[in-house]
Amino acid sequence: MLSNSWQTAVRVKAMATLATLMRAMTKRSTNHMPSNQPLPSLRRAFSLYDQINLINNVPEDQLRFQQFTDTGFRVNGAHYEGSLLCVGNLLMSWQPKNLSEVTPESLSIFQTVRPVPEILLLGCGKYIQPVNPEVRAFIRSTGMKLEAIDSRNAASTYNILNEEGRIVAAALLPYGIES
Repeated sequence: MLSNSWQTAVRVKAMATLATLMRAMTKRSTNHMPSNQPLPSLRRAFSLYDQINLINNVPEDQLRFQQFTDTGFRVNGAHYEGSLLCVGNLLMSWQPKNLSEVTPESLSIFQTVRPVPEILLLGCGKYIQPVNPEVRAFIRSTGMKLEAIDSRNAASTYNILNEEGRIVAAALLPYGIES
């Protein structure tokens, strides 16, 4: 059994880390955010056991978004330009250059992928944008849920859900896309 003082110290450190992450994310949400920023991860802040580092224990065959630029992403140490489509631990180049080019046809791979991911994280670029109702209906017809968010947060959320072993997919436009 762990001592109360040790548990308290770990909780205090976790809360301090969370506060630091929240301040950093607030600063990054301004329009003056420089590109080439590492993606934040809240997994470490919520770990109550200081000796366990979940982020560094990601299997080598598991995709991990590490950084983004205005034109692409760094995944597992390799830089990829343009839009990306991720299904489980598979990564592929994706044709759409902006949200208006995201169509049921551009997402047709999800008609055949098995097992069906529980959620598709749609990274809209720099800002959250409304998704075409036809695309929403298509995603719903595949059995997935759709979460449309900015690409930075979509990549971070993908990392967390993938690390948890959940079946997840991401369709990401580069962060520099604004419309």
